[in-house]
Amino acid sequence: MAGSTKVLIVGAGPTGLVLALWLTRQGVPVRIIDKDDGPGETSRAMAVQARTLELYRQLDLADEVVAAGSPNPSFNLWVGGQRRAHVKFAEAGGDVTPYPFVLVYPQDEHERLLVERLRRMGVEVERRTELLDFRDDGERVLATLRQPDGGEETVEAEYLAGCDGASSLVRHRIGATFAGGTYPQVFYVADVAIQGLEPADEIHVALDSADFVAVLSYGGGGRHRLIGTVRGERAEDRDALTFDDISGEAIQHLGLSIDRVNWFSTYRVHHRVTDRFRGGRAFLVGDAAHIHSPAGGQGMNTGIADAINLAWKLAAVVNGEAADALLDSYEAERLAFARRLVETTDRVFAFASSDGTFADFVRTRIAPFFASTVFQIEAVREFMFRVVSQTSLDYRHSPLSHGAAGDLRGGDRMPWTRIDGSDNFAPFADIGWQVHVYGAASPELAAWCRERSVPLHVFAWQESFASAGLVEDALYLVRPDTYVAVADAEGDVAAVAGYFDRAEFRTR
Repeated sequence: MAGSTKVLIVGAGPTGLVLALWLTRQGVPVRIIDKDDGPGETSRAMAVQARTLELYRQLDLADEVVAAGSPNPSFNLWVGGQRRAHVKFAEAGGDVTPYPFVLVYPQDEHERLLVERLRRMGVEVERRTELLDFRDDGERVLATLRQPDGGEETVEAEYLAGCDGASSLVRHRIGATFAGGTYPQVFYVADVAIQGLEPADEIHVALDSADFVAVLSYGGGGRHRLIGTVRGERAEDRDALTFDDISGEAIQHLGLSIDRVNWFSTYRVHHRVTDRFRGGRAFLVGDAAHIHSPAGGQGMNTGIADAINLAWKLAAVVNGEAADALLDSYEAERLAFARRLVETTDRVFAFASSDGTFADFVRTRIAPFFASTVFQIEAVREFMFRVVSQTSLDYRHSPLSHGAAGDLRGGDRMPWTRIDGSDNFAPFADIGWQVHVYGAASPELAAWCRERSVPLHVFAWQESFASAGLVEDALYLVRPDTYVAVADAEGDVAAVAGYFDRAEFRTR
């Protein structure tokens, strides 16, 4: 049997599902397969960051996800039973994003919501369907699939997206490396019902000389997720561990009373990055391309950002609006970020989990004093929020980024700002290229936008725009994923016209 599609997506975790949603929304036919029966029941990924919610808003998905999850409004750092820092996300990120919180939403529940949304858009995940092999002949990909009944099918696709996790077959087949290593520590994750934690609906991280634990609230009724490390001899036989075997020092210092353990699991974490995200007509997305420690709740969000970066570019190429060369920018933009992220999470995790007298001294004496001091500074709190929420991510060094207007440069995320009961992100519900001007647009720019069918959004100038980093009357060409492609302080139509005159870009 033989079938065909524009894009074959291998793997139906959040990364693959978001890729399928974005492509389907942009009119690109997809098939999405997964060798498992459904989402796992003991998911480790819990945090949905603000940048992910901003991008979900383009699919009219953010409100539904927020309603299903649990917004955690603050972060607390504890050492030896004393709270040494308390950061309110609304204060740190209230002028940065419409989502100034960390949404705690278990990955398995998250996946089910995405699957249902995809179903409503007419696409079913093909379960118990496995990619066996594929061949890229330069013009197409021919993939061999094993069906649930054991039979095989050959599928022809223009492009193949490997969202198939750390052991990715797609990565092996394109010959990409996966350099890195494995952390020596054993992690545990437990779903529990607790009492005694105050405030109960906030994120708590506790550091002690022999222990580390993060506590995330979700679902109401005292339900929390505990994430920590197993130390010493107990870690040597992790398959035999139970919740009773973990050190309870940090938990006890938080004053927790654990009423019930719903489930408990242990795992090891790797830190690896591939050397390339593309091999011909095949792409690596999410964990297939990079894995790292859970520090900061970045992993799933990074995979989703990969998917959206690739999705608008695939849609442009498949729909005849750009040349295939545009797809090279996927690797150029996402590989550099993945490498930086692994290095950053490595450092954070090493600080939180290192053994030894000196490491204990730094973690429990020096760092808390430093944190309690610097977190009092508004600029520091905002900076940390921007980093963790991924709203600080930029593509300034991308071949797709040009120009500057004030401090805002091509490749930056379009700043968010409030406007008369709404905001400047409202137009992004129309996924596609658009031009923003805060102030007045020239007649020449307006005429060019009409001629080329590029939406022009002009916002009457107000002083709050300057606080967001915007320049009056400047021109901002915004990509479909809401990053600035071109910033021009003079509002000159030549800046945007020249950008689209490049061979790899065409408007409709």
